[in-house]
Amino acid sequence: MAASGATQKLPVECGEEVMSQKAHGTSEKPVQENLRYDCDRATADRICNFNRHYAEHSGYAMGKTSWLRTISMTEPTEYFDSNTGKLLFTAPIGRTHEEFINESKAHGWPSFRDEEVNWEFVRCLENGECVSVDGTHLGHNLPDRSGNRYCINLVSVAGNPV
Repeated sequence: MAASGATQKLPVECGEEVMSQKAHGTSEKPVQENLRYDCDRATADRICNFNRHYAEHSGYAMGKTSWLRTISMTEPTEYFDSNTGKLLFTAPIGRTHEEFINESKAHGWPSFRDEEVNWEFVRCLENGECVSVDGTHLGHNLPDRSGNRYCINLVSVAGNPV
């Protein structure tokens, strides 16, 4: 899912205009009904559409949802925008399920790497905020010694495909 061609700099950046005010906060519409992983819709709507800096509580994905009990431990899982249903991430790619889960648990949020990002629909602002091209706040890029690490709110990627 990484950008095509070895010369594209990651993350793919965008300007503040992506997060401008729209019909429903920074998005055109509220989050979907019946989010996956038993994510709370009110929390998701607040974080996705009316927030630029805050996150779901650390460990929310591990302790308050069915995420770890419902994802495949043999095949990569696709994660969709909670507003639009567009495919944003697929993980794990280039690492084991155990490595993906352990890193996510260690940091408190699902943590994705460059090759797991669908750059058609995901962007980062200069300050590290990770967003969808449609204005959904996703989380932040917090690089570490292994490279870019996208620390993403589960409520932001619990949508159903459309």
